[in-house]
Amino acid sequence: MTVAHDSRSGPCHAVVTGASSGIGRAIAERLLGGGWRVTGIDRAPPALTHPDFKGLQADLAEPGALSACVAEIGAVSALVHAAGYMRVGRLGELEPDNGEGMWRVHVGAAETLANAFAPHMGGGGRIVLIGSRTANGAAGRSQYAATKAALTGLARSWAIELAPRRITVNVIAPAATDTPFLHDPNRAGTAPVLPPMGRFVDPAEVAALTAFLLSPEAAAITGQTITICAGASL
Repeated sequence: MTVAHDSRSGPCHAVVTGASSGIGRAIAERLLGGGWRVTGIDRAPPALTHPDFKGLQADLAEPGALSACVAEIGAVSALVHAAGYMRVGRLGELEPDNGEGMWRVHVGAAETLANAFAPHMGGGGRIVLIGSRTANGAAGRSQYAATKAALTGLARSWAIELAPRRITVNVIAPAATDTPFLHDPNRAGTAPVLPPMGRFVDPAEVAALTAFLLSPEAAAITGQTITICAGASL
C-alpha cells in the first residue's frame, strides 16, 4: 500500500468530522490504514486508538466551539466533512429548530472548516463533503434534503475558486448506508427502502471512494457529486 506523504511535512494530514461512528469512522480508519495522519472532530468522545489519530470533541452546530477546535489543528492536506444527522417531518409537522440544527451541522460546519483550512492548503489539497442521495428529494425529509442539496452548491463554488491552486472539492452522496444512523428512532415513519441490489451501502465502500478522491489519481476530479447507492437511483 502506498503511504500518503507530503514532502514538506511528512504524512498527509486529514481532518475528518463525525469520526466516532458510521461513515466518518470508516473513513478515518481507511485513511489511517493508508498512512495518513488523521484528526477527528466529533461531539462524541474519540472512538479510535491509533498512533496517528487525534480526536477532538466539539459541537459542530456551534461555530465558536468549532473555530476554537480548528485553531488547535494547524495545516491540513484534506478535509472530509462526514458528520450529520437526520430529523424528519411532513408538511404541517415541520419543526424550525430541526431544520436549523441540521443546517448548522451539515452546511454551517462545512463553511467554517473550509474557510479555515482551504486558504492554507498546498497544491493537491482535497475537500470531500458527505452528502446524500436524499438531496434529490424525499417525502418527509425536506429539511434534511435541503441541507444536503446545499453541499453541492458549496462544493461547485469552492471547486471553481480552488481549481487554479489544484485543490479539488467533491461531494459523495450515499443512499441508505448500514450505520447506526440507519436505525435512528428519529427516522420513524420514513424507513429507508432496500435498494435493488438487496442490501444497503457499506460504510467501507464510502470510505474507499473517499480515499480515492483524496489520492493523486483523482487530481482531475473536482466539483462533482458522486452517488453511491446500490442501484437505488435506477
